[in-house]
Amino acid sequence: MTVESEFPTLARIAEAHVALEGLVRETPVWRWDSPILATRLGADTEVVLKLELFQQTGSFKPRGALTVMKSLDPVQLGRGVTAVSAGNHAAAVSYAAARLGTTAKVVMPRTANPARVALSRSLGAEVVLVADVHEAFAAAERIQQEEGRTFVHPFEGPLTALGTATLGYEFMRQAPGLDAVIVPIGGGGLAAGVSAAVKLMDPNCAVYGVEPTGADTMSRSFAAGSPQPADPITTIADSLAPPYALPYSYELCRRNLDEIALVDDDALCGSLYLLFQHAKLAVEPAGASATAGLLGPLRERLRGKRVGVIVCGANIDPANYAKYLQRGVDHENR
Repeated sequence: MTVESEFPTLARIAEAHVALEGLVRETPVWRWDSPILATRLGADTEVVLKLELFQQTGSFKPRGALTVMKSLDPVQLGRGVTAVSAGNHAAAVSYAAARLGTTAKVVMPRTANPARVALSRSLGAEVVLVADVHEAFAAAERIQQEEGRTFVHPFEGPLTALGTATLGYEFMRQAPGLDAVIVPIGGGGLAAGVSAAVKLMDPNCAVYGVEPTGADTMSRSFAAGSPQPADPITTIADSLAPPYALPYSYELCRRNLDEIALVDDDALCGSLYLLFQHAKLAVEPAGASATAGLLGPLRERLRGKRVGVIVCGANIDPANYAKYLQRGVDHENR
């Protein structure tokens, strides 16, 4: 059981936010005012997007990676870091290593999106490709033992959550008076930090997590009352598809999320298309998940509210983006 003292406090989140100045961007917020939203949500519903896709490396991940790595002493930092990732975390660790003057060796499954592999390499990391995510964790452990590198977890731990909490802290300061915030859930690191910050700053603001039906690990963990392993993963949102839930992020999510909504891949593609067509944003499927939650299972309860939606990332290759965009067009035209 995680002790209360390990949870983020508002003071520590504010300190972490200051510590990241110059290393991450304070990403903009934008009121999404579109006829399509008025039609689906009602004209009195206000949607405010937190455009974290404009973050360094194209996702929210540098916030957590940098917060972890800035805690390393000079000897640890000098030995370098390693990480496991389907892509966004690998790119973030690669970026953080370059900014902090060290090296990164990241392990990725061969199925990882080629754009993310290329991005990680372009940022200076050595990329090790393996069969799947389970083999990736084993490979990273070997690298730790043989090379003395520090493992930077993709979603678990107090410092990771403290880093992601800076996103929620930023959002609440940029868009005061939100009735609800919608946040994607993969391993839970983003949702854990964001929900903690939101509830500390405004306990009356609801926080909803959104998971793909093909990677509903946190939902099943909530139902079981403890962190659970993933079922076979079938979603296109690979950055929301961890092999399991883990205790720290699970407990923070359990403490601060009001509910988890589930969306299928067709809904993800539909929202990916709507963000492109009506907001001119090109996102990966995970980046469309919070929007899919708003326009799907959360629509009626958030009608007439001021809703914050986190657009968390945009790392995808052109071929897959075109495929998902067309799938979204087909979904919308049904």
